[in-house]
Amino acid sequence: MTKTLSIYNNEDSLVLGLKSRNRAAYNYLYDNYNKALYGVIFRIIGNEELANDALQESFVKIWKNIDQYQESKSSIYTWMLNICRNTAIDEMRSKGFRKSLQNDSIEDVAQKADEVNQHSPKTDQIGLKDLVSKLKSEHQVLIDKIYFEGYTQEEVSAEFQIPLGTVKTRIRAAIQNLRQITK
Repeated sequence: MTKTLSIYNNEDSLVLGLKSRNRAAYNYLYDNYNKALYGVIFRIIGNEELANDALQESFVKIWKNIDQYQESKSSIYTWMLNICRNTAIDEMRSKGFRKSLQNDSIEDVAQKADEVNQHSPKTDQIGLKDLVSKLKSEHQVLIDKIYFEGYTQEEVSAEFQIPLGTVKTRIRAAIQNLRQITK
């Protein structure tokens, strides 16, 4: 395992390994990112079994679509986070998910709420909370809602009564600021 860590401990070598379809790179990616990504998915879906399914589906999408990843646009984590978030949102919008919610008892709903809190992503551990806290408060709120709570830009626009274009502009500015902070 130490050899794998030394080979893929920086993003450039990891992406190169993934794009060359190296299984060790994929294993390193899964081992080092699955818990954080699961937390994001679980927070959106709120069901362990469905969140595990969505996580596996997300990693398959990551593996199949790694050639579409562009280093100049985002970090590998942000790119994967978007895939996971979109997969979770798609799962929530599916007919099967809506039907399963109709059959839940109040006890099940309460238990799911407890599980969401227990499995929320530990953004402190990977340093994201500190980075996001350096942004303007208007940007922090949007990043939290969209990337960590699974809201769509349209939902954020409606909730805060901000035009959709303004939400998109602020998110873009926030991401650019995060890039500057991490350089």
